[in-house]
Amino acid sequence: MIELRDVSKIYQIGEERVRALDHVNLHVYPHEFVSIIGPSGSGKSTLMNIIGCLDTADAGQYLLDGVPIEAYSEYELAQVRNRKIGFVFQSFNLIPKLSAEENVELPLIYQGVKRSERVRRVKEALEKVGLSQRAKHQPTELSGGQQQRVAIARALVTRPSLLLADEPTGNLDSRTSREIMEMFKELHSQGNTIVLITHDNDVAREAKRIIHILDGRLSEVKL
Repeated sequence: MIELRDVSKIYQIGEERVRALDHVNLHVYPHEFVSIIGPSGSGKSTLMNIIGCLDTADAGQYLLDGVPIEAYSEYELAQVRNRKIGFVFQSFNLIPKLSAEENVELPLIYQGVKRSERVRRVKEALEKVGLSQRAKHQPTELSGGQQQRVAIARALVTRPSLLLADEPTGNLDSRTSREIMEMFKELHSQGNTIVLITHDNDVAREAKRIIHILDGRLSEVKL
């Protein structure tokens, strides 16, 4: 599903050139659950942005489902992000004035899905994360863990082939973090492909495969 071939990314910060990714090679196969772990500044967010088609590499090649990303137009890339990839972020990124169900519905509105289908799929997604009873609540009326569940439901509602999670437990206490990771494991058991970025060893160990990143270079952790 994901293939990075000799990918590099360099940022110019003042007079200094920072190599965020250094000739990275990575395969993620369909239905895998992979964690990418590294400290702050290791390049993991840059890697996530490239995998999620939010940024492009300076060198090397990224193939998603066998298709080179550079073959897509900007419009097609937006369609890939909206239909093929579900994003879960550390900060939840919910719209405060919208209810849980309205937040989950947004990607379907962007896709032009008809209302009756949207209602059905939103209900299904909230049931999957155990939040049916909180559908009408706004984010400020939900706990951190509940907000992250809404964010996961929003990522799932488009039925993406790939789920990308960037520090999904970073703003949560340890008990809630365990609950969220159990949810990811359950989603993986249902056939979802998951790539999870984290700095937390305990979180990383929940995946079936662990990739370590440091100074923009990857190494696989043998389980």
